[in-house]
Amino acid sequence: MNSEHARTYRTQTGDRYPAGATPSAHGVNFSIYSRHASHVELLLFARADDPAPFQVIPLEARTHRTFFFWHVFVVDLPVGTHYAWRIDGPKNLHGAGFRFDRDKVLLDPWARGVTDTLWERGRACLPGSNVETSMRAVVESLDHDWEGDEPLGCIRPEVAVIYELHVGGFTSDPSAGVGHPGTFLGLIEKIPYLESLGVTHVELLPVMAFDRQDVPPGVQALGLENFWGYSTHSYFSPHPGYCSSPHAGAHIREFRAMVKALHDAGIGVILDVVFNHTAEGGAGGPLINFKGIGNETFYHLDPADRAVYRDYTGCGNTVNCNPPLVARFILECLEYWVREMHVDGFRFDLASVLSRGEEGKPLYHAPVLWNIEFSDMLSDTRVIAEAWDAGGLYQVGDFPGFRWAEWNGRYRDIIRRFVRGDGGLVSEVAMRLTGSSDLYQDEDRLPLNSVNFVTCHDGFTLQDLVSYEQKRNEANGEENRDGNDNNLSWNCGIEGDTDDPQITALRRRQARNFMAILLLSQGMPMITAGDEVLRSQRGNNNAWCQNNPLGWFDWSLTERNSDMLRFTREMIAFRRRHPCLMHTRFLTGEEREGRRFPDVSWHGELLHRPAWDDPRSTLLACTLGAMESWEADLHIIMNMGGKEVQLFLPEVPGLHWYRAIDTAREAPDDVLQPEQQVVHSAAACRVAAHSVVVFEGR
Repeated sequence: MNSEHARTYRTQTGDRYPAGATPSAHGVNFSIYSRHASHVELLLFARADDPAPFQVIPLEARTHRTFFFWHVFVVDLPVGTHYAWRIDGPKNLHGAGFRFDRDKVLLDPWARGVTDTLWERGRACLPGSNVETSMRAVVESLDHDWEGDEPLGCIRPEVAVIYELHVGGFTSDPSAGVGHPGTFLGLIEKIPYLESLGVTHVELLPVMAFDRQDVPPGVQALGLENFWGYSTHSYFSPHPGYCSSPHAGAHIREFRAMVKALHDAGIGVILDVVFNHTAEGGAGGPLINFKGIGNETFYHLDPADRAVYRDYTGCGNTVNCNPPLVARFILECLEYWVREMHVDGFRFDLASVLSRGEEGKPLYHAPVLWNIEFSDMLSDTRVIAEAWDAGGLYQVGDFPGFRWAEWNGRYRDIIRRFVRGDGGLVSEVAMRLTGSSDLYQDEDRLPLNSVNFVTCHDGFTLQDLVSYEQKRNEANGEENRDGNDNNLSWNCGIEGDTDDPQITALRRRQARNFMAILLLSQGMPMITAGDEVLRSQRGNNNAWCQNNPLGWFDWSLTERNSDMLRFTREMIAFRRRHPCLMHTRFLTGEEREGRRFPDVSWHGELLHRPAWDDPRSTLLACTLGAMESWEADLHIIMNMGGKEVQLFLPEVPGLHWYRAIDTAREAPDDVLQPEQQVVHSAAACRVAAHSVVVFEGR
């Protein structure tokens, strides 16, 4: 900071609420939770990279403690000051789970901004002081003129098309051509691209401050880092690595600028949040914040030996969401990002952890989940669960709460198998196409509870899904042990890269098949950034540590694979033109007065004869009746087998069918606008092998 910090600041008692650092006209109030602490110090730093504090303020329990919160008001302290804590307490690790360490410099869990300029994770794991290598929090002001911006609760869920992207990876490649690569500001420069694509929401991989150094030794030895960000330590702070100038207190300002720019374009912002574990890891991990202020409160510990962490996440620790303080912390955090940062939704990583009770067993009435469900502040916010965890709990179709949407892993798996040509799946494919009523209808949920996806950040990209049958993760430094071994993929005849024109053509057709089926399905579709341009990770299905071209969006692909980009844009636009693809209730198949067709009719190689019980069948067709008088009926044919078929189209007096989509045709004939379509005069149509065909009926 400036010379203003050469002085010693006066202090007053302060208030316990709100937690964190709260600036006012007369100074800053600091408050932090630590129930069992015996000694607490506030450290003030002039700059993020200062090796030592310019002032240390000891807090006395008699005057600076209210219940379990320690607090102090620092008179005239300016916004932008960097700060941290040192906390000591009783030494009872095995019996009580205390991990107090007076030598360790701790972050404020409620900090609105953090800097990691000096951070050395290894030093925080060793005995002794780490003041010269610690992270620092920043006093941030929440004052801001949003110029009328509000969260976009007006986007109806049935029209949503979610686009999952990584803030850093989206614009880090030189081909992005942005002024601030790998940042919130860099993303702003790519909003015209998102607009042209037609998506309604971006789902951002973790943007809350995370530890880039949280990697295994083998990964670290290769100079790799925690790139995806599933190692959060500060839940109220934007990640400093995504700010152009985090040390100037730009965290909040730049994140807000990104959100407002996206909102101005009509695009909502969903955050991928990681409340299931923290960056502090297991017993050998560092003290960053939670371990040092209340390890026994924030984590699931083994009651037989509270030095041992229960691990339902595969990351060394598991957050215990049951104590009222922790449940309140999570809720306050979410409400903060909506109220102060205007985000529009949250996707919860390994969300099933949040349902685990004190004993580790799932609770239907898990406190934090229902607090989220009934929060007034979050009432118009999308909440999406990854409804499983690493401890074997799988809750897809049974996640607690009614308005929670779920990443539908069953949709992903069955569509992957169907498109690669597995037989005997058509009955389940029909279920997935129509919103997974077998998972949600009996629970009084809706098709919109299903977030449909074929790929996500975790696994093969779409291009790799049609090019590899075996993962290729050697670059990660873990001897190819990491990542999923069961990808349900098909390489179309050759493993990996090939110049064979027939294989290449088939792969591109398969990619179109996946994209078409996804956008023709009831529920909320999610597309992974780069799939629309056939981005490859060369068979790496777990690029979590690849902050390099392997993990970045290559913008030259928008030209090289412009046909796939066009196809995706046209498919999104096609979906928007057809309300019958965006039902808010489950389809019934019943006749409807004034309509030519029921909401859905199923077919196989013969009309109205779907091959539900045929173990060899790889073909499914359906007719979707129009919902609106101005809307065309749709006849959808999916032939995932290896042979061309000839099929009859439904006949209705006065109705003509027009071929609108055919994934076997090359651009621009793969998707046709209504004015480009010609009437299909024959009673039957030919459908190529491995293709999706859609007719509009008018």
